[in-house]
Amino acid sequence: MSLVVKAYAKINLLLDVLGKRSDGYHQVEMVMQTITLHDRLEFAAGKDVFLEIKGANLPAGDDNLIIRAARVVRDYTGCRQGARIILHKNIPVAAGLGGGSADAAAALIGLNQLWQLGLSKKELYILSEKIGSDVPFCISGGTALVEGRGEKLTNLPPAPAMGLVLIKPPYGISTAQVYHNLNLKEVNNHPNISKMIAAIERQDLLAVCKSMGNVLEEVAARMHPNILEIKRILLKQGALGALMSGSGSTVFAITEDLSSAKGLADRLLPEIGNVYIAAPQRAREGLQ
Repeated sequence: MSLVVKAYAKINLLLDVLGKRSDGYHQVEMVMQTITLHDRLEFAAGKDVFLEIKGANLPAGDDNLIIRAARVVRDYTGCRQGARIILHKNIPVAAGLGGGSADAAAALIGLNQLWQLGLSKKELYILSEKIGSDVPFCISGGTALVEGRGEKLTNLPPAPAMGLVLIKPPYGISTAQVYHNLNLKEVNNHPNISKMIAAIERQDLLAVCKSMGNVLEEVAARMHPNILEIKRILLKQGALGALMSGSGSTVFAITEDLSSAKGLADRLLPEIGNVYIAAPQRAREGLQ
């Protein structure tokens, strides 16, 4: 038996940090959206768990979240079957797009199917919390309010139709470093999550753009000032809104539709970074 599972990237339409928790994690409030940009994981039966990575120079050992996902599944179920996994990497690394988390979620889903374990969506969520903060959201994806340290999910209506242009500068940013440099006492403007949710419910794209915000953007921009320059360029070239995703370094722009996104991308100079075109991806179907 062999199968393919797509691992969808995410953007943060809104990201707020409310404080630091007693467990060391930050208390966050986010509106997250999966997008059509994706990695692809191929699964086939094997004697042991083996990972091959194509398209990126990444470690494939015990520290890889895919291998960690396999270990979590085995520990939980007692399953000792093997798997040969090939990761076709398209999502840029250290980009604020949740690529590693998406891969881990796809691994949980794929191994559940490959090994015919019959794990429920609730069980997959529980296992995903052991791997990383963004992994629970990546299990089903779509549009969601994400709270706590990332484990509390509330599904929202699908985001309005839109086009997306993503700019990945020629550097990555460490999430840990951004959070280390974050001083919440210096944050004067917290995004209004109620306005964002209301805009999504009304399918009001302009209101979604006006409600976007990311408290980590200013922190990352102090480390890499051209993040704000990329935003300025995107808005000048006709984007309805622009924002850094996650802890960076990717900046995304929202346009009216996919055709407008392609037009915007064509107007950008290649020096500012790698350009990707995408659209919102609805929640994953078929999980029980």
